[in-house]
Amino acid sequence: MTKEKLFTRYESFVIAVLAFIQFTVILDFMVLSPLGNIVMPALQMSPAQFSRVVAGYAISAGISGLVTASFADKFDRKKMLLFFYVGFVIGTALCALATDYTSLLLARIVTGIFGGVISSITYAIITDLFRLEVRGRVMGFVQMAFAASQALGIPAGLKLATMFEWHVPFTMIVGISIVAGIIIALYLKPVADHLQERARVNAFRHLVSTLQKPHYLRTFAATTLLATGGFMLMPFGTEFMEHNLKIDKEIIYLVYIFTGICTIITGPLIGKFSDSVGKYPVFVAGSILSIIMAIVYCNLGITPLWVVTILSMVMFVGVSSRMISSSALISAVPVPADRGAFMSINSAVQYIAGGIAAVIAGQIIVKRPDGYLEHYNRLGYAVTISMLITIALMYLVHRYVQRNSSKTEGKPVVNAESEVSVAATK
Repeated sequence: MTKEKLFTRYESFVIAVLAFIQFTVILDFMVLSPLGNIVMPALQMSPAQFSRVVAGYAISAGISGLVTASFADKFDRKKMLLFFYVGFVIGTALCALATDYTSLLLARIVTGIFGGVISSITYAIITDLFRLEVRGRVMGFVQMAFAASQALGIPAGLKLATMFEWHVPFTMIVGISIVAGIIIALYLKPVADHLQERARVNAFRHLVSTLQKPHYLRTFAATTLLATGGFMLMPFGTEFMEHNLKIDKEIIYLVYIFTGICTIITGPLIGKFSDSVGKYPVFVAGSILSIIMAIVYCNLGITPLWVVTILSMVMFVGVSSRMISSSALISAVPVPADRGAFMSINSAVQYIAGGIAAVIAGQIIVKRPDGYLEHYNRLGYAVTISMLITIALMYLVHRYVQRNSSKTEGKPVVNAESEVSVAATK
């Protein structure tokens, strides 16, 4: 007897194409921070200005997400994905043409307006097409895009920037994104089943009703703090490695390669573990590991490359555990008719909170004339506090999903997610 396949051929294609889309969007978002030690001198930018460029993407993405939430469930998700992906490519092209601080800031804002919504559309599609029982695995594969951007994209971007100049990585992203867009247009099927449930609902009322549900608000509160860690530490990562840890900037890309490879290997395993053991326990374990590693890493002095690489690998296993498990758990909260709006608001909250965190980080960090970053350890302590609070907030989300899922016990046919949806509408 042959074992039944977990995913159909088309479902495997959807997972692959969504993962690749996420790869391009995450790469565009993440590649700027590692280029900080190249971009800042080239454009004569201060740490505060650079943090505003990073925050410009995040905050514009957040505002765009809130606006999009009002009509996210009114259109076929494939058409929504294509529209915003085209805008994302245009914004990235503007980054490749930027010549000063102002033009780069404006380009990042445009990119954020479109790119920031793509993740929420991606997660809405995943939630529409895949049942809760396997969603941890799906999230694990899609979240591999984060790791792949580290293992492949960021090192390639850094190498291109050092060999040529910092605009080249953005040109590279534009090229591969055009290919991805063509594949979406030709082969992704419409995702429109949700339209029947919201066809007659006013867009503004839909947004307001989504924001009024207490269990949604608790989830948004958790998401607010989920974003803090990455946005605080990420903008100055390469600067910290070069000037504080004394890693030669020509070989910093090796840290990203090995960390990314480690995350690519562990990502699917974490997703599978989330489905079998439980999403919240995996989230707690990942948070504890991330807290320990953040405190250790942010207090490092001059450190050999191999030690920095190992510490980064361990830290990102914790980060991936948090990302994969929390994404899968949060996806079970909204009812089908609210998924687009919920995911857009959730993504918006994440970006806005992250943008504010990046600005705060830029104010905390003081760069000495020799390039050394003072007070970097304070960022580690701030991240620790936010992660501890997030553990408590995510427990409330976990309890909500658990309570509603438990109502399916003893009932055939109906899966856990659909029962959550029914309960949430009552």
